Amino acid sequence: MESRVEPDDADVSTRVSKNVELNIPILSAAMDTVTESGMAIGMAREGGLGVLHRNMNAEQMVREIERVKRADELVIRREDVVTANPGQTISEVDEMMERAGVSGAPVVDDDDVVLGIISGTDIRPYLEVGESDEVVEAMTDEVITAERDVTARDALELMYDHKIERVPIIDDESHLVGLVTMQGILQRREYENAARDDDGRLVCGVAVGPFDDERAQMADDAGVDVIFIDCAHAHNLNVIDTAREIKESVEADVVVGNVGTREAASELVDFADGIKVGIGPGSICTTRVVSGSGMPQISAVAEVADVAADYDIPVIADGGIRYSGDAIKAVAAGADAVMLGSYFAGTDEAPGRVITMNGKKYKQYRGMGSVGAMQSGGADRYLKEDNEDEEYVPEGVEAATPYKGSLASELHQLVGGMQSGMGYVGAETISEVKERARFVRVSSAGQTEGHPHDVMITDEAPNYSPSE
Repeated sequence: MESRVEPDDADVSTRVSKNVELNIPILSAAMDTVTESGMAIGMAREGGLGVLHRNMNAEQMVREIERVKRADELVIRREDVVTANPGQTISEVDEMMERAGVSGAPVVDDDDVVLGIISGTDIRPYLEVGESDEVVEAMTDEVITAERDVTARDALELMYDHKIERVPIIDDESHLVGLVTMQGILQRREYENAARDDDGRLVCGVAVGPFDDERAQMADDAGVDVIFIDCAHAHNLNVIDTAREIKESVEADVVVGNVGTREAASELVDFADGIKVGIGPGSICTTRVVSGSGMPQISAVAEVADVAADYDIPVIADGGIRYSGDAIKAVAAGADAVMLGSYFAGTDEAPGRVITMNGKKYKQYRGMGSVGAMQSGGADRYLKEDNEDEEYVPEGVEAATPYKGSLASELHQLVGGMQSGMGYVGAETISEVKERARFVRVSSAGQTEGHPHDVMITDEAPNYSPSE
């Protein structure tokens, strides 16, 4: 197909729901060996979206969401700022800052009025001769402050002009309302392609059960951007009814899944902000074998997208992605983004533990329909009750996936491969891929020919494994 598009010029930005935009069309799966706050932060920094799994209690979920939303925040909110009291001793403040992992702290009185600022540099001389002295004697009382609406550029100029590393944010009465740090600003500059909300915070998604409206409300209150109604078979009238109720009660966007047919999509388009597609395509999923139910992923995506496109509702292809070529094929079939599990399970950011087998490193990876995941609280995803005495009928397995290293490196290969595909079909944007791409029937011989053949690979490529 004729093309004037260079891969590096291809724009991979997309929408994952009606109101949430990403800079890369990639999501990490809501699996307990794939996405917790570390993965969600890493995904958002690279422009994608991490969807927190739900095999944790509601309080843990809130903490995980808050951890993501606070990462790379320009202004650290008051409740998260470590402060010192003028009457504390030098040794007390030194221990406090060491525990909190900070190198300095604003000094405030009982009314939270900023009196000064104290840093490790101020403290160091006193630790040798006067560690029982009070903070008021060591602190810098000429404090450079800023107001709530300070920009990153203005804050950085203040820091350079006055040779300081932190600027307290105050209100009209000098009460502390936040803190801006040099480290925070530089970290934001490092991730210029990050996916952020309207307040400049990293975006975050979370999975909730189809009947857990209270948990959805807690996630919404914590500031999550997208709530994923997480069910293996969302074309269930009970699931649809409760999903609609959740949508009406929260401010966050609501994505409903998983489905795999045109009829299912038709039931969701009147209220869902996004639709997630995938009945059994995952590498650790046995749904199609165990239940005899499912739909080939490309066919499922195409059917759902045919309906969703008329309502301008984004579609997410969940599962079945082994190579970057699979991801761009999903987009060609109608998806706006793809969700991956095993692809990211081997990265440093994934919570699964590292194990060594036959001298090689692997990370634990399991399906949310596996016995272990169900025992951890994920049974209702498959519309089954949690029961300690019940012998589960699993729809997934527990496995190991090769250890891969950093998430950023994997995303670089994945997104780069998708951009190459866009270049081949002459598509400058994700939406143009859907318009310009054409599918052809490939025989078994043609499939074999598309892989390296008749050679012995001596140096493996970072984006291709001959064993797959």
